[in-house]
Amino acid sequence: MATGLRVDKWLWAARFFKTRSLAKSAIESGKVKIAGQKIKPSRQVDIDTLITVRQGLDDKIVRILCLSEQRRGATEAQTLYAETEESRVRREKDQAARNALNQTVPQSIRPNKKQRRQIYQFLDS
Repeated sequence: MATGLRVDKWLWAARFFKTRSLAKSAIESGKVKIAGQKIKPSRQVDIDTLITVRQGLDDKIVRILCLSEQRRGATEAQTLYAETEESRVRREKDQAARNALNQTVPQSIRPNKKQRRQIYQFLDS
């Protein structure tokens, strides 16, 4: 086991990003932070480091449990980190709020075929 590892390699091995270049561009654009600070892809990380990773609309705060330079299966990759409890709760709460908002917004403003027929029938009578 290594004592330190580049953060872009670790993010790739932990399957947060599909390629190292995607991990590097996410780090450079500020979607990955350590202690609230922007970092460089070459930043060394150790065990018990807290990393904030933005994936889609959600921020995940994960604690590094193990270092690995090799990309393995998804089940093995999930053993490399643990998401903090407050991060998980906040993510679930935000997801529930987005789902509630999506249910109140109409999916389509235009009437469908049945509704158009009803409109025409109403106008003709």
